[in-house]
Amino acid sequence: MPVAASARLGVDTKIFHPDLVNIYGCAIGDGTTVGPFVEIQADVVIGARCKISSHSFLCSGVTLEDEVFIGHGVMFTNDRNPRAAGPDGWLKGGDDWLLEPVVVRRGASIGSGAVILPGVEIGAGAMVGAGAVVVRDVPAGMIVVGSPAKVIGPVAEGGA
Repeated sequence: MPVAASARLGVDTKIFHPDLVNIYGCAIGDGTTVGPFVEIQADVVIGARCKISSHSFLCSGVTLEDEVFIGHGVMFTNDRNPRAAGPDGWLKGGDDWLLEPVVVRRGASIGSGAVILPGVEIGAGAMVGAGAVVVRDVPAGMIVVGSPAKVIGPVAEGGA
């Protein structure tokens, strides 16, 4: 399924290869670009002028404010205790887990290959280094790197 009718796309939103994405039940703001091999699930909200690079996964519960950059292969998660089956062996369904939302504030950047765990907030203008594993909130205007991600300092004026 490429871009489903349930996806609400803003003015001038560009999906470069609509046959190579899986986008449904979400809202994508004006002027945002989406690369190939991206999945954006239901109940994701993406602001205006964002860039979503190829091979990224935005699961239900993710909110990106305006002007957020998502690098290649960024993975968001929304379930802190994922399991396929319950204690009695039955296959878990949609009501058998707790969604923990993720919020990425305006102008933040997330580097390629980063993993964002459930329930975190990435502050405005913050920068997440490539390959980082974000397990706790990232303060506005700060750079985090590593696994688990740790603050290494402020984002320099005009970038990193």
